[in-house]
Amino acid sequence: MPGVWQPVTVHPLLKITATALAGTAVAGAACLAYAAGYEVRAYRLRRFDIPVLAPGSRPLRLLHLSDLHLMPDQNDKVEWVRGLAALEPDLVVSTGDNISHPESVPVAIHAYEPLLALPGVFVFGSNDYFAPVRRNPLRYLTQKDAPRSHTAPRLPTEDLRRAFVAAGWLDLTNARGEIRVDDRRLAFVGVDDPHLGWDRYEDVAGPADRSADLTIGVTHAPYRRVLDAMVADGYRLLLAGHTHGGQVCVPGWGALVTNCDLDTRRAKGVSRWGPSWLHVSAGLGTSPFTPFRFACYPEASLLTLRAPD
Repeated sequence: MPGVWQPVTVHPLLKITATALAGTAVAGAACLAYAAGYEVRAYRLRRFDIPVLAPGSRPLRLLHLSDLHLMPDQNDKVEWVRGLAALEPDLVVSTGDNISHPESVPVAIHAYEPLLALPGVFVFGSNDYFAPVRRNPLRYLTQKDAPRSHTAPRLPTEDLRRAFVAAGWLDLTNARGEIRVDDRRLAFVGVDDPHLGWDRYEDVAGPADRSADLTIGVTHAPYRRVLDAMVADGYRLLLAGHTHGGQVCVPGWGALVTNCDLDTRRAKGVSRWGPSWLHVSAGLGTSPFTPFRFACYPEASLLTLRAPD
């Protein structure tokens, strides 16, 4: 009858779909709040034993730091890093991406200050050279290898380098070198960031010093070409960062991407790379434009290097 209100019948399937979409939206918002509000600041120390020393050797404790991506106001991260000195490691290795802002060098130096009194080596990553730029985060998931634009604003890299070198740390930017740690001689090779294409391994290639107590290769981004070259030269332990462990992972599955040509099974942690051992740090930070982590806690690693059982 005209003018009389009639009830509208909604198909049950539409009701179910609407309810599902609403539930998905709520779950997504909760996950984002957790990832950005909690997990990104829930710093963890991971511990690994790696049987890489010669038989009969006493253990050596190595603290591996990577991808701090420090901003000037990240006091909680700074204090957490400073507290790592209480672990009293024998050696500190930094695999780059320490800063993300032109004013972050003093912040980074303050964070590292208690550790700079210890033996250490370092390489830099792209975020030590160039400030991060805003980009579509989906590109990270869909592009296997997306090097940073060299036209991004430059950062005061050399100020950070001078501070590390002045403290006695060994600069492994396309370089070889050795240091004595706990009365043992460690031989190193390192490269500048392969993600930028600045690695020049051909300039430092050659057999590792087999008379050293341990040989270690160091790179920011764990590209296969660099890892393979280091292993071919006889380096027994390889250290890298860059991957953020995938940053956004699927619980029970793991990383979806590594942002380089490393397979996702090795996005973080310890694995074998041929006859050598590889440790990839998931790092402690993120880009300021994607400030969240999910199922991938920010981390530093304490590696206990020991003789085989």
